[in-house]
Amino acid sequence: MDPTNKPKGSSPHYSLYQREIFRQGGTEGKLPHFSVHPDELVESTKKKLNDRAYFYANSNAGLGWTDKANREAFYAWRIIPRMLVDTNVRDLSIELFGHRIPAPILFAPIGINKLYSPEGELVPAKIAGELGLPYCLSTAASNTIEDVAVANDSGARSVASEGGNYCQVRAGSNVNSPRFFQLYMGHDDEVTISLLERAWKSGFDVCMLTVDTWQLGWRPTDINLANYVFYYPPGTTGNELGASDPVFMRKYGEELKQDSGKWIDSSVWHGKAHTWKKIPWLIKEWERISGGRPFVIKGIQSAEDALKAYEIGCEGIVVTNHAGRQVDGAVGSLEVLPEIVDAVGDKMKIIFDSGIRTGSDIFKAIALGAHAVQVGRLYVWGMAHEGEAGCRHVMKSLLADLDITMTVAGYPSITRDVNRKALKYNENGAYPRGEHAKL
Repeated sequence: MDPTNKPKGSSPHYSLYQREIFRQGGTEGKLPHFSVHPDELVESTKKKLNDRAYFYANSNAGLGWTDKANREAFYAWRIIPRMLVDTNVRDLSIELFGHRIPAPILFAPIGINKLYSPEGELVPAKIAGELGLPYCLSTAASNTIEDVAVANDSGARSVASEGGNYCQVRAGSNVNSPRFFQLYMGHDDEVTISLLERAWKSGFDVCMLTVDTWQLGWRPTDINLANYVFYYPPGTTGNELGASDPVFMRKYGEELKQDSGKWIDSSVWHGKAHTWKKIPWLIKEWERISGGRPFVIKGIQSAEDALKAYEIGCEGIVVTNHAGRQVDGAVGSLEVLPEIVDAVGDKMKIIFDSGIRTGSDIFKAIALGAHAVQVGRLYVWGMAHEGEAGCRHVMKSLLADLDITMTVAGYPSITRDVNRKALKYNENGAYPRGEHAKL
């Protein structure tokens, strides 16, 4: 079969991106400007950024053992290839919170993207729109909610105008770019409600509350640099959501003028933990604002907490240890995924996060029961190289990697065929420690 003339399926033929790169190299002498091999990508990112920018996304808690545990957990699970399977048409598409999306990948919420590109969150929001993949906006963003929504829609429209609609259209909208709002909840309920109302009005139709980061973890590489951008001149980067919020500015605007850390220290990483008792109130408020759209808790690492989230009314959870940035010496997220899936996988949506680097990583997380995964550091590393082009290249490469993995491993459907039978656990396998084994 001519690989450029494959039968159409539910998903784009992402694998053709590989052939596009090969053809450009052979016919035009045009090569990618940077490597997408995760180890090489992170090393080249160090050379593109100053230390503060690099370590903001790459610092780990303590000795980095949890970050290592994330990668080791992936290494322990091995894919079982199946032969002579018709994989000419693959279906990577999934349904997530009422959206039909072409692949089980979300752009994870990462704050202060202006550290990596002058356009900040507008870059990944636009690329997510182009690809029809959900974009999650962080409360610690360096662009306003409203501007990010416009960028996300512009990406979706640019593809739609070329006949590339792959994602279910949001109700009441003429675009196809699902977007979720990640909330860091402070202790001023008026500000919380204002943020949620702005997010809903701007088309963010899922609320994702982060519960593992009331306080930043102890990250020595950040300590060494006093790496807290909010305190450095001009003192505006990272304050954009607060400075654009009418309720926050009415109540705290004068304080923000005197203390550039007022927004982040009181409404984002404030150090004052909430408890399960507060969550029903927040779910009720989000239901009132959104008319009953899904509420998700991000930061679950145990079956017990997953069951609590279900019992109080969450429609989904994100199984994550914040990429190893909060608790040193903790379990790897993939280690606990199977038991969480066994507890609630048939009751709510499970999004996996922490340690995703390749298409086979995504395959393994889905096989173990996740409905979708979040990808964060990869797209940040890409945009640090070439802005939109770099972010696009990394994410299209990841999609191609997943598509090709399913092709050559013999699994045509991500939802029908990819399950625990596709994996074998290797209890005694030693994690590689040599070249290309850092991540």
